[in-house]
Amino acid sequence: MALYGLPMCMTGGVLAHEMMHAWFGIQASRHNNRARVLALRRRQPVNVRSSGQELPSSAVAVGAEFDAKQFRHNLMRSDKYNRRGFGHKEETTELMNQQYSSDIIKKLKDNGYECTWGNATVKLAEAYGFCWGVERAVQIAYEARKQFPDEKIWITSEILHSPPINKRLEEMEVKNIPVEEGKKQFDVVNKGDVVVLPAFGAAVEEMVTLNDKNVQIVDTTCPWVSKVWTTVEKHKKGDYTSIIHGKYSHEETVATASFAGKYIIVKDMKEAEYVCDYILGGELNGSSSTKEAFLEKFKKSVSKGFDPDIDLVKVGIANQTTMIKGETEEIGKLVEKTMMRKFGVENVNEHFISFNTICHAAQERQDAVYKLVEEKIDLILVVGGWNSSNTSSLQVIAEDRGIPSYWIDSEKRIGPGNKMAYKLMHGELVEKENWLPKGQITIGVTAGASTPDKAIEGVLKKVFEIKREEALQLP
Repeated sequence: MALYGLPMCMTGGVLAHEMMHAWFGIQASRHNNRARVLALRRRQPVNVRSSGQELPSSAVAVGAEFDAKQFRHNLMRSDKYNRRGFGHKEETTELMNQQYSSDIIKKLKDNGYECTWGNATVKLAEAYGFCWGVERAVQIAYEARKQFPDEKIWITSEILHSPPINKRLEEMEVKNIPVEEGKKQFDVVNKGDVVVLPAFGAAVEEMVTLNDKNVQIVDTTCPWVSKVWTTVEKHKKGDYTSIIHGKYSHEETVATASFAGKYIIVKDMKEAEYVCDYILGGELNGSSSTKEAFLEKFKKSVSKGFDPDIDLVKVGIANQTTMIKGETEEIGKLVEKTMMRKFGVENVNEHFISFNTICHAAQERQDAVYKLVEEKIDLILVVGGWNSSNTSSLQVIAEDRGIPSYWIDSEKRIGPGNKMAYKLMHGELVEKENWLPKGQITIGVTAGASTPDKAIEGVLKKVFEIKREEALQLP
């Protein structure tokens, strides 16, 4: 039974710490290069202008002529805006290490991502859990509380889809903007408050509202997300409609759509095929959808005034960064072939445009799971928030290979005894008795990009407890 001893000493370091350090160094250098220029400006709440005219505040809905790119450009230069932290990196990094690191995970990594405890062998995916963008977001949020110890701090949505991190921020009195009937109630925010924008980003309309309120904005938006915003802005400038591969209600996709001009959001290849079939007049699948049926199907997933007969003549591809890389690429190829077929190969560049907006971190975690499921394993554990899109993508890979897989958000889903409550890739919540086989087993483990090592440790401890009880019951 000694093999189940689990040392709990500090590991001293969060994954991707060096990358994070390098990023802050680059940003500091850029900041210093323009410091003298910026110092000449007295930074005030932003005046948003488009075509030389000052636009109305958030009291009036942001319209088609609103220059979202220019607004954000101006906002980022306001003294009420921060996206680099407040100089408390060393303190916050140490605190994050204490709260989120794991001795078990360190042992796995030090041993080539594989260890055996008793009759349970654990194989950890080579890319898993916390990514650089997540660490950056959490650190900046922690720094905000350190910088503003007495101010009210709000966040426009969960900073990440990570139960342990969201709980920690709640304990630090970082409060979510309340939501009533599906709408965020920004009237709770007052001048002088601090508002954090989550790693997913925030819709332009929300940024305008916060600017009008003259609050301190702390922006933790992942740079990969803002890269997608740049892409849809290019689509808009070229009069292309953005076909966004994502989930229309996901915070990131909501933010991306707010920077686009005309857009349609497709959640998977099936919906992309529906769109392409409409473009080809039913020649792809023979569905011959009417405009009315098309608009009914995508009523929650298109921009205001969307007309498929007009707005699908010129299209560009973008994506929610956490979607499955391969599916985004296949959707892009399908749309490109559709435009070739519709308008001719020689004219395709006038009707189709594409940029690579796939997040490297999401891609690496997906690739690591593809590699893991090729190994000899009895089952796979996927750890991450149940509302986490990138974690869902990892679960899809495991299920598609036919390997018993269990997606749980915390160790609390295991027990009592050998019982498990878990989610399938389409979101169904199921329970299973005796999910963990008896005898010698090999378990594959991965985790979503916002899952800390400590959460994975908690799950593995429950596994070891079950195996320990099993061993004690042997004659």
